[in-house]
Amino acid sequence: QFHLVESGGGLVQPGGTLRLSCVVSGFTLNSYAVAWFRQAPGKEREAISCITARDSETQYHTSVQGRFTISKDNSENTVWLQMNDLQPEDSAIYYCATPEVGGCVGWGARGPHLPASGWTVTYPTWGQGTQVAVSA
Repeated sequence: QFHLVESGGGLVQPGGTLRLSCVVSGFTLNSYAVAWFRQAPGKEREAISCITARDSETQYHTSVQGRFTISKDNSENTVWLQMNDLQPEDSAIYYCATPEVGGCVGWGARGPHLPASGWTVTYPTWGQGTQVAVSA
């Protein structure tokens, strides 16, 4: 059974940093991709970063490109999201999820594109989320 658990969220000031962790079980990171999503109150869930299984290729939403870095350690079953220069608009619940395949489904050369079936169907397994709040 696939399982993901996020941690590392919190309250930071603008310009601050956080490092989110996503610990997975029931599958291996060298076989399945993992993506980070976020959802702010009243807004749609958006995909912000993804890392593939075999080659660890990374993808980013333009809004976080250059500020956020996704990485993983297959032996630790962990995917991280390093978030620098956080801004109030980054405030949201952050989730990690797997599409249960090796590639970053729903990502292309121009970043993420919402699949017709939606993110929650395309990525069947999700963590419970971790809250990130950026405020002075």
